[in-house]
Amino acid sequence: MSGKKSDFVKFEQVDKSYDGKELVVKGLDLDIAEGEFLTLLGPSGSGKTTTLMMLAGFETPTNGEIYFDGNPINNIPPHKRGIGMVFQNYALFPHLSVFENLAFPLKVRKIDKAEIEERINKTLKMVSLTGFENRMPAQLSGGQQQRVAVARALVFDPKLVLMDEPLGALDKNLRESMQYELKHIHETLGVTVVYVTHDQGEALTMSNRIAVFNDGKVQQLSGPNELYETPVNSFVAGFIGENNTFTGTVKELASGSAKVETSTGDIIIANPIAVSSAGEKSRISLRPERVNINPTEQIENRFEAEIKEIIYHGDHTRVRVNLLGNNEFILKVPNASSNSKLNLGDKLNLGWSSQDCRALDY
Repeated sequence: MSGKKSDFVKFEQVDKSYDGKELVVKGLDLDIAEGEFLTLLGPSGSGKTTTLMMLAGFETPTNGEIYFDGNPINNIPPHKRGIGMVFQNYALFPHLSVFENLAFPLKVRKIDKAEIEERINKTLKMVSLTGFENRMPAQLSGGQQQRVAVARALVFDPKLVLMDEPLGALDKNLRESMQYELKHIHETLGVTVVYVTHDQGEALTMSNRIAVFNDGKVQQLSGPNELYETPVNSFVAGFIGENNTFTGTVKELASGSAKVETSTGDIIIANPIAVSSAGEKSRISLRPERVNINPTEQIENRFEAEIKEIIYHGDHTRVRVNLLGNNEFILKVPNASSNSKLNLGDKLNLGWSSQDCRALDY
């Protein structure tokens, strides 16, 4: 992002408390780059929506300062921040047509009639709603209403757009197609987007970076690939994607690997991410797709497992096995003809690399 500001939006030691006692956002330091699509991801009550609402101006930080394009904005009211907003419930004016809904933020900004028409036509074309100008919101489907809400947030050319669970009310197929649409709109316009969701798949699909929130703090701030492949702690590993875990005690740390003894007395060789000495308790994290059945190559971890459940998923089969006392160990097996001979009760030889297996905090 050459020539663009790396701290276009900046949170500096921001706290938020609603009752004067408990902090729902704690010491938040976060820089958002100009033109970036950043997603705030986390479970309910993690602080992600409060963070977005402070940036919008609907909530005020208890401590710390928020900067937008170099200027402190804590004391600037929402309507003077020049920020576009998209909400889950669309928040369209029901008594106004699509055209009038889009014209509203332009009229507030005293833009002349000819330019209003030009901007609305351009924006409706971008969200594939040309010809819908005179429809009322009640005459539109949920997906069309959401497109109008997105168009209204973009029509006045804001430098920053905030989206709060905007696809939450849509059905699965529409939700997925809208994810790609929003991603393409962002790529076309280059506008900075801050997006809130609790849906990890949505976050991985759309974002340049993802800030994973838990307990009022950012647990990890990374690109989608890094977040999925290299989680820094047990919370992130468990929250992003499906994850197999073992708990155990570190027996030995040497040359970039940890030997961890499980409750069954078996030794797993893992990548020591969040352990630093022998005797520490650790939670081992391993993605299902990183496990090989009957591995032929040299591999550090090899164990026998028994198949307990087989569920067909179309492009892959989800196999639950008992492995090292873990009765919930999951494999994702691609549906190639060579993998079709799996049966309940079968014994499997499983293996995985120590680099795919991460020794995290307990």
